[in-house]
Amino acid sequence: MDAEALSTLRRMGTGERGVEETVSYAVGHRIRIEMLAALREGPKSAADLAKVVRQPLSTVKHHLEQLLVDGSIEIAWAKPIRTNMTQNHYRVVELPEFSKEEVEEMTPEERQALFALIAQAATAEVLASLWAGKMVYDPNIVLAWSWFNFDEQGRRDLAEEQNESWERVNNIASESANRMAESKEKGVTYVVTMFGYERCTPLSSRQVKTSR
Repeated sequence: MDAEALSTLRRMGTGERGVEETVSYAVGHRIRIEMLAALREGPKSAADLAKVVRQPLSTVKHHLEQLLVDGSIEIAWAKPIRTNMTQNHYRVVELPEFSKEEVEEMTPEERQALFALIAQAATAEVLASLWAGKMVYDPNIVLAWSWFNFDEQGRRDLAEEQNESWERVNNIASESANRMAESKEKGVTYVVTMFGYERCTPLSSRQVKTSR
């Protein structure tokens, strides 16, 4: 397993806030959400981010410091700009795609940090797109949400279905890249999010549908 990736996971939530509070803080303010979305496009300095999110440099630096301490972002590189002074370029935390076996080998704390970073990224992306009005006029947009009651076999079937769907999404992306290479079409960057997890509260008012 990637030792550097595990080290990154262990840094998550090592500041004053724990892992869960770190995610809540990161996506709890519009400026931080827009900064996280901007950093997913590539490393940027504080000055670069200030221009992108149209906020004072001092404000951006404050948010960057907090996100960095929490482990929500990391320093991509530092560039010397004058004697005894460097300019940091920040990026979102970069992690490889872990296999099911690798995730199972992680400690509970490492898994929690991994899931926290994924939830943080997905939340920041969807809110940034919503605020920018990217969803309103998109005829191909798909947004669906619900909860269901599965037995153990159902949970395994769902996981298999989602894994197959995720593989198909990657294939579609590869096919699109090949077509764009030939047609020179610029394309549109899409975010595809796929979650399947146990709800935190028990079934209460909603009745479970059964077939007869």
